[in-house]
Amino acid sequence: MRDVDHSARYLEASASLARSVDPMLVDAVAHGLANVRSRGGRLFILGVGGGAGHASHAVNDFRKLCGIESYAPTDNVSELTARTNDEGWETSFSAWLEVSRLAEADALLVFSVGGGSREHRVSVNLVRAMEMAKAVGASIYGVAGAPGGTLGELADLAILLEPPPELRTPLVESVQAVIWHALVSH
Repeated sequence: MRDVDHSARYLEASASLARSVDPMLVDAVAHGLANVRSRGGRLFILGVGGGAGHASHAVNDFRKLCGIESYAPTDNVSELTARTNDEGWETSFSAWLEVSRLAEADALLVFSVGGGSREHRVSVNLVRAMEMAKAVGASIYGVAGAPGGTLGELADLAILLEPPPELRTPLVESVQAVIWHALVSH
C-alpha cells in the first residue's frame, strides 16, 4: 500500500507543480523563440544529467516541429568528452559555443534543476555558457528549480519551479518536459 501512497503523492505533486507555472511566461518564452527563428538565429539547448536528455529530445522537436535551427552540445559525445578530457568540464559548453560562433541572433535554452552556480561549483559549464551568451547579446531562456541560480539571474526569461524539496530533481525534470512540449506545440 505504501507504494500506492507514494505514487498518488508524486502524481499530485507533479500536477500541482505544472498548474503553478504561469502560462503567460510560457507564452513569452514561445514568442522569444519565435523571434529567434524570425531573425535567423540558432537555438542551443543545454543541460546536464536529465537536462542533457531533455536537450537532445528538445532539439528534435524544435527542429522538426518549429523549424528552428537547434543543437545540443551533449549530442556530440566524442567532442564533449574530448573537450572535457583536454580542457575540463567547466569550459565544455562555452568552448563548443565559441566554435559554433554564438552570436546575438542566437539563443540558449537551459534545462537545469538548480540553474548552475560558480559559488557552489554546480553546473559551472552551464554558468560559463550563459555568461558567454550574455556577453555576445544572445537571448537566454530556461527552466529550473527556484531560486534558479545563475539561470535565474542571467536569463531573459526563466521559468522557476518550486517543488517539494524531497522531490526536487524528479519533479523539476518532469515539468521541464511538459514545458518544452508546450513550447513546441505553441
